[in-house]
Amino acid sequence: MAIITISRGSFSRGKEVAEKVAKKLGYDCISRDILLDASGHFNTSEIKLVRAIHDAPSILDRFVQGKEKYITFFQASLLKYLREDNVVYHGLAGQFFVKGVAHVLKVRIISDIEDRVRCEMEREKISAEEAMRLIKKDDEQRRKWSHNLYGIDTADSSLYDLVIHIRKISVDAAADIICHAVASDDFKTTPQSQKTINNLAMAAEVKAAVFELNPNIEVSADDGIIRIRAKVHEAHRMTLENELKEAAKTVRGVKKTEVEMLPITLYTD
Repeated sequence: MAIITISRGSFSRGKEVAEKVAKKLGYDCISRDILLDASGHFNTSEIKLVRAIHDAPSILDRFVQGKEKYITFFQASLLKYLREDNVVYHGLAGQFFVKGVAHVLKVRIISDIEDRVRCEMEREKISAEEAMRLIKKDDEQRRKWSHNLYGIDTADSSLYDLVIHIRKISVDAAADIICHAVASDDFKTTPQSQKTINNLAMAAEVKAAVFELNPNIEVSADDGIIRIRAKVHEAHRMTLENELKEAAKTVRGVKKTEVEMLPITLYTD
């Protein structure tokens, strides 16, 4: 049993590869499902979620936590699916949220720009020049997104266990390669790796539950013990601590919540 994340650019045929892998292995295949789940569970707009995980963050977003809120919701929903195991996820951000989980096979699918342009032209009925412009814009947005939020480039091959170029290697062959790789003992779920993703999923769900109370927080989990670090003005310290603990209790499996309050430092000239 394992988890497979497939990162791909637009029109690189990564979606086809993911679906074939899932069918061969009998795994669930998810992508847009996560957006629908998050928008329903957190009562927010699917359009805003789409923009949050696609568009590059603006300076304003980083100050008002607008984008971070929707990414928090998305992360909680994605990890809820992934903790169940036997899943193929294709789309942006998958590999960012499963760091340290040993039974995740991280794959990057790439293809020649000429092939991507041709697919875009056929789907949108547009010129080669317009197709090229749209693809380059999409690629740049994805790079900016990962760089601004995580300080990394999605095109960096060191982030992945496998990078497959769809050219001589067909979609079917790529799926076979992935299935062979994930069958290795290196990607089998162990009690420790399952504990790791369970902790990540619970921390993400708690963060989503308390985010509206204070976006300046870090959350970690260890077998139901939640630790929250929150930056707060001294005047709100006691009230916020109690509110965070009560909100965390609403998440299934939480046994205890520990809150560390960090003062917000105001700088003056």
